[in-house]
Amino acid sequence: MAEMDYYKILGLEKGASSADIKKAYRKLAMKYHPDHAKGDKSAEDRFKKISEAYAVLSDPEKRKQYDTYGSADFQQRFSQEDIFRNFDFGDIFREFGFGGGKGYSTGEGGFRFNFGGGSPFSGGRRAQQAAPKGSDLVYELPLTLKEVAAGANKTVSFMHQGRSENISVKIPKGMITGKKLRLAGKGEPSPYGGPAGDLYIKSVVVDDPIFTVENQDLYVNRDIRLTEAVLGTQISVPTLDGKEMTLKIPPGTRHKTKMRLGGLGLPYMKGIERGDLYVVVHVNIPQQLTPQQRKLVMQLADTGL
Repeated sequence: MAEMDYYKILGLEKGASSADIKKAYRKLAMKYHPDHAKGDKSAEDRFKKISEAYAVLSDPEKRKQYDTYGSADFQQRFSQEDIFRNFDFGDIFREFGFGGGKGYSTGEGGFRFNFGGGSPFSGGRRAQQAAPKGSDLVYELPLTLKEVAAGANKTVSFMHQGRSENISVKIPKGMITGKKLRLAGKGEPSPYGGPAGDLYIKSVVVDDPIFTVENQDLYVNRDIRLTEAVLGTQISVPTLDGKEMTLKIPPGTRHKTKMRLGGLGLPYMKGIERGDLYVVVHVNIPQQLTPQQRKLVMQLADTGL
């Protein structure tokens, strides 16, 4: 089934009201209905598309599924039989001033409105399609940086089919914020007798008191004095595994200079590579000087520094 933007087909924005959806469909149906566009194959095809869009967007539950999962995923879950279930074309057409019964129009020329066979829901297509699966669930799991770096075993508690369920989950290394694990069949049951949806464990890395994170890279701030920035120095830098690294600060280092320590960031979920650790150097400029400091700085100024 080709992916379709139902809102675009009806000329609407995503937040359109039910009244706007009905109004847009009526306007397009009047234009493209086969009773008004006799013999025009392109109009017939367009009419089928706008009717499919209206069948979905006029049904609150189908619209919610479409808005939540998007066109491609929605059309994998719902066949056209599912889309047009409980949708009475006869009532709609009569309301809009057309003749006809369910699934077809009886205008001149005997145009028959169907979707793959002798009736709207017949034909080989449905026979080969399995019932749509249930909705997926997403569980946001907080993880510390150390758990992301080393991996962890976590117990997840969630509601599944009306009861509480606990699952032990092995968290791989490198599962940064937004990464997901899929647990097949642990989502919502299908309302049409198909397989249950899936449960996705989505990582959310909690704030760390020392490091900040950007993808697989870590950042740590380190302060040095003005004289250390001018003359150069050595500083101690913490790593995520609890060790301390010695970093040489060259003379003339500027405020907020970033210095890279390769391979000391977070691991990737696949492979053996790691991100980097960046040390952000903050040069402390004193707000107040002692009389002696002021005198020395003025002497430096006299030298042209």
